[in-house]
Amino acid sequence: MEWYVVNTFSGYENTVKKNLEERIKAGSLDHLIEEILVPSEKVTERRGKTTVQTTRKFFPGYLFIKMELTKESWHLVQATPKVTGFLGGQHPKPVPASEMARMLGGGTAPAAPAEKEGKKVAPAIVYHVGDQVRVKSGAFANFTGEVEEVNTDKQKVWLSVSLFGRPTRVEVDFAELEPMASA
Repeated sequence: MEWYVVNTFSGYENTVKKNLEERIKAGSLDHLIEEILVPSEKVTERRGKTTVQTTRKFFPGYLFIKMELTKESWHLVQATPKVTGFLGGQHPKPVPASEMARMLGGGTAPAAPAEKEGKKVAPAIVYHVGDQVRVKSGAFANFTGEVEEVNTDKQKVWLSVSLFGRPTRVEVDFAELEPMASA
């Protein structure tokens, strides 16, 4: 059995996986199709002031299927609703074993940060000392300033803003900032 890539409607990967599993059981084809994989990871993100745990897909619109490619298995997958076809068309080529080993955790996963699940929140934008930013919400909304210090663990930035004509140092949350466009 080898791994093949199947193209689906984006956002319907899990639906297609479920439909395929049901069709495999109904057709008694579990000897031809061993595993269906939607490559994804759990990610903790900040949205405003709240942290939300979501699932991020590595390859939106694609499934990986470990199967024996026969006419019967090809037609079963091809005729599943929301499947647009195999990568490679009518004569798909299997994914190299080294690539699948890397994706399944034998090496580094594609675009996956090496963090413990649910422990660290990856900021959407990374700020650096000297960056010009605008405060988009909070007590200092619409103020602009220069980043003086960044604390990624606490998701906070110390800014120097002009308050009553004097430079003032303020602490602002990452979620309240946006980078200024470079001129």
